Amino acid sequence: MADAGEKRIMILGTGGISHRHAEHFTSIPGCRIVAACDVNADRSRTFADMHAIPRSFDNLGKALEWGEFDAVVNSTPDGVHKATTLDILAAGKAVFCEKPLAVNADDAFDMVEAVEKAGVINMVNLTYRNAHAIQMARRLIDAGEIGAVRHVEASYLQSWLTGRHWGDWRVDERWLWRLSSAHGSMGVLGDIGIHIVDFVTYGTGLDIAALQARLKTFDKAEGGAIGGYTLDANDSCAMTVEFTNGALGVIHMSRFATGKANDLDLTIHGELGALKIWSNTTESSLQVCLGADIETQTWRPYDCPPTPRNADRFVIALLSGTNGEPDFRRAAEVQKILDLCFVSDAERRMLPVELPPAD
Repeated sequence: MADAGEKRIMILGTGGISHRHAEHFTSIPGCRIVAACDVNADRSRTFADMHAIPRSFDNLGKALEWGEFDAVVNSTPDGVHKATTLDILAAGKAVFCEKPLAVNADDAFDMVEAVEKAGVINMVNLTYRNAHAIQMARRLIDAGEIGAVRHVEASYLQSWLTGRHWGDWRVDERWLWRLSSAHGSMGVLGDIGIHIVDFVTYGTGLDIAALQARLKTFDKAEGGAIGGYTLDANDSCAMTVEFTNGALGVIHMSRFATGKANDLDLTIHGELGALKIWSNTTESSLQVCLGADIETQTWRPYDCPPTPRNADRFVIALLSGTNGEPDFRRAAEVQKILDLCFVSDAERRMLPVELPPAD
């Protein structure tokens, strides 16, 4: 019999990422997965059987009517995050939502308003917060180890459009939809831009005050389409940014970065030192140039102890009643940056960013 203090979790949406959620939450003390829900009844049932989950539903309304859970992991497709989350919040349940929170900032801030009115625990799975190196880098910056930040270089580079390490995108719907705006894709900017913008602003502890962005969609098939997929979503993005303290930076991302599988790189240059952070989905590393080493440009590896994953932080939040990070508001602020990139590209100019309210 389960501990009465355990938090009960339902997984909504049983596609690819949901299996990772099931594995993670099953391994965390203090919670248990009690239900799965998907509009595809067979998939929901198969998922529940695979992960030893006692109940499955094919309708969110039915699951909410049953209601014997405390929180929902929302791993539905991006386009239905808003509608499903609003229904969950109306039922008073906590939400751990996959990224992006919504497909645009207006929808994201509608969700922020709803969750803050509901007063429930809320988090968004910006997965690279799990990297030990970014957490340590932020601690070093907060401690003043590199002084004032003056310049930032950041990238998130993939190559699945030039290599077949994740399968052949030309015949696999998992990848084709990411290239088509009609299928809900915001291109590389929406898919991985949300990660690198969060990585940069969280890592530096600085907000972006102004930006200029250039987006590019390359020809990838005859007629610009494969089957029912029009390949019109952006493939690469290059941004120039100014931070709130006056520092400058460059942020870029691409699916055409041949030789790079799935790499986030962030270098933060300060007046007293510098940090280099690298991460992929499973590993991360930190190098530092501090003290006397800045005179010889010597970089040394820096030990980064393990830190809790987002899923761990969500369970801690459920048990403690104190919200974890990154929350809905944080994800909405990042979405605002991404939306502004489309405007900047269309208008070919640098634009100011409306800054979040001070704490």
